[in-house]
This record gives sequence, C-alpha cells and structure tokens, in this order.
Amino acid sequence: MPYLEINLEKIQHNLRVIKKKFEAKNVSICAVTKVTLGNPTIAKLLVKEGITYLGDSRIENIIRMHEAGVNAKFVLIRNPSLSKIPLIVKYADISLNSEIATIEKLSKESLFQQKKHGVILMVEMGDLREGIMPEDLEDLVEKVLELKGVELMGLGTNLKCFAGILPDEKNMKEFSDIAENIQDKFGLKLKFISGGNSANYNWLMSSNDIGVINNLRIGTAILLGREGIHESIIPDLYHDAFVFVAEIVELKDKPLYPKGLQDNATNAFGEPSIFTNLNKFKDSEGKRTQALLNAGRQDVNEKALIPRDNIEIMSASSDYLIVDLKNTNFKVGDLLSFTVNYEALLSAMTSPFISKIFK
Repeated sequence: MPYLEINLEKIQHNLRVIKKKFEAKNVSICAVTKVTLGNPTIAKLLVKEGITYLGDSRIENIIRMHEAGVNAKFVLIRNPSLSKIPLIVKYADISLNSEIATIEKLSKESLFQQKKHGVILMVEMGDLREGIMPEDLEDLVEKVLELKGVELMGLGTNLKCFAGILPDEKNMKEFSDIAENIQDKFGLKLKFISGGNSANYNWLMSSNDIGVINNLRIGTAILLGREGIHESIIPDLYHDAFVFVAEIVELKDKPLYPKGLQDNATNAFGEPSIFTNLNKFKDSEGKRTQALLNAGRQDVNEKALIPRDNIEIMSASSDYLIVDLKNTNFKVGDLLSFTVNYEALLSAMTSPFISKIFK
C-alpha cells in the first residue's frame, strides 16, 4: 500500500521557528489542521508546542480530535452549514461567519445547549470568497452584539484562495483600519483580528506596521515549510516533513509515443492527451523505461508531487501514477518517494488507501 511518511520532529522544528517569528510581531497562531484531516497525532504535537487554537474546516475533523483527547480550543474555519449547527456548537468553540441567519441559529442552539459560542465575522477584502462587504459590517456587528449565546470574538479576512488576490500593505492596512474602527465605534477589544493564512507569511515578515492585526491561521507554513502564495520554501524550515511513497508494480520499455487513432480524444478525466500532434511522430522510433506505481488520482494529486529521484511523472489514471524512469536502474517492487505540495498532501491525507506512518 502507498504511504505518507510523516516526520514529527520536522513539523515541531517548523512550528518553533514560525512561532518565534510571529511572537516577535505580537501575532498569535491558529494552527490549521484541515490538510491533515484533523490528524490527532499532529494536533497533539501542535498543542504540546504551545498552540491553543486549532482551526479546521470540517466539523468531523474537530470531532475526531476532540474524541482523541486533543486539549485545544477548536475553530471551525468556514461558514457553518445550518444542518451541522448542533454539532458545531457542541464541539467547536469558535466559528467563522458571514451570514446573520446562521449566527442567529448558532445563538439559539447555544442557548439550548447552555453554552457560549464564539463568532469571528469574516470581511470581504477583494478575493471574493467568503466575507461581509465592509459597508455592511457595522450593521451586522450591531445585530450580533444583541444576540445571546454567542460572543463576538473577532474579525477575519481571507485572501488568495479564490481569486488569487495577494495580501499586501494596502489591503492589510485597510482591513486593520476597518477592525480598529469597529472596536472604537462599539467600545470593543476583540481577541482576534485574523488577517489571513499562510499566504500572509511574506507580508507579515516584511511589514513594519501590521496595525491591529494580531492573528493568522497557519497550516501550510508549519506543515510544509512553504509560504502560501507561490508555495516557495521558507528559509530555515523543512519542506519534506511529509514524504509520499509508492511502489513500482509494472516496469517496461515502451514506445515513446502511443499507437492508434486518437482523433482529439481525451483521457479518462476528459483532459487532452499529454501527447500532441501525434502525426508527426508516426514514424518515430525509440523506447522509454516506463513504470506504473500503485497509486493514482483516487489517492493523490500527481501534479503536486515532487520526485526525489531523477524521474518524470507523465500523468496519472485513477489507479496508477505513470512515470518515465529515465532509464534508471529500478525494478518491480522498488519504492519511489516524493515530497508533496499542498494539493498532494490534502488528497493523500484524505485517501483511505494511503497509510500514514510517523517517524
């Protein structure tokens, strides 16, 4: 079975380095566990290293961590589904919100469960994912403050994830000013002014004035040692805490190009073939050493795998990774390893067919 090799010491190192840098800026971390499917072993490591708040986008992951004895405050980092509100109030301490109807239902359910649920209002700052339009924020804050059972814990925003809008001095200052104005108008001291995610890493490190922003929701930087814009490696951090390993199940010398009628057909996923203009190759000769690995797109996003050997990933079907071994000396049964980017880690951690092995 393919597996992910997870190095806890490297994750620990990354967190310590980032935490120290953030503390120098007076910025707290909500450590995001969603890319690990709320893995309790990783979550407990984060808490052991001083993380108080863990963020996840799936209430099922929060329940998993809660039942595994992870001693943290849990933040649901996406808008709650109305159908899941009883579970959200029971297991999550805080949720990110942008709809008053949802917050009203959180209030009602919190009163029923005799609990207090924290709310962070998300503000739209240009990326067009979730968020309240800035001109509507005051009215919504006023309504939330009137509700019982919920507590306004902060304001947040999110950039880069949908439209690719980057955090910069301009939009971060605008968000900070909005938060400061809300606090002044309503006489509040909000616990969280959450400026974004790992895409904010470079902005935070380079900015001389972060305003009242005091929190970021960080996953990629801690787990993969990469900032969240171009997934560039952050100096002094490990980028290989997660290594994907798959086995060669077929190894053959095969023609360089396929044979037969293509007629603009697509592969199993409706994508154009990686082989284009086949007519010019109809008389081509030559072979490649090609291997099939025992993992496919049902298991991992092959486009986000980075080979650690001198090979090339050609493509993937549902069940196989197809690789060009570059005539390297491998045999059936050998293991090939890959570092992972965010998309590969997300899919591999989610797949039930990928074992997770800690070291």
